[in-house]
Amino acid sequence: MNSAFSWQQGRWSGARQACSPNFEARPAGEKISLVVLHNISLPPFEYGNGTVEKLFTNRIEPDEHPFFSVIHTLRVSSHFLITREGEAVQFVSCDDMAYHAGVSSFQGRDKCNRFSVGIELEGCDFEPFAEAQYQTLERLLAALQEHYPVEAVTGHQDIAPDRKTDPGHFFDWPRLIKAGFPVER
Repeated sequence: MNSAFSWQQGRWSGARQACSPNFEARPAGEKISLVVLHNISLPPFEYGNGTVEKLFTNRIEPDEHPFFSVIHTLRVSSHFLITREGEAVQFVSCDDMAYHAGVSSFQGRDKCNRFSVGIELEGCDFEPFAEAQYQTLERLLAALQEHYPVEAVTGHQDIAPDRKTDPGHFFDWPRLIKAGFPVER
């Protein structure tokens, strides 16, 4: 699979860049071997309003919505967001560690942020994702596999099952498997 996009310093040319300050260097010698898929909507169940980008860039206003007063001090990020329209936005270089997985474990390895790339899909656990999102996700996964030693793609629900449910039961895992991606659940 040829991604037709290039990489420069961990940044993918297929994504709009919106830099987050919420990251740190990966531990020395740590390789990217995992991609973790998430879903997000802010406020819950609302899309297309730019608030996910505001959250990941520490610009969310606590007075904009009652829910924001609870989350405005969070310092979180993901490497990528894929909007409902299929736009990819990159917040953190893949060469660095984003704060997306939290307390997590994959195949006996704790602290998944150290060795993973996080991809947020604009959505929730309770409705299907858009076709445009899957198309962009497949291009991005192909590009990641070409550039990094990715061994597995999994969900946040699989690395933190006692705390997380995303990307949720509407996510089309068989589609990724059919496309040849190394899904591990």
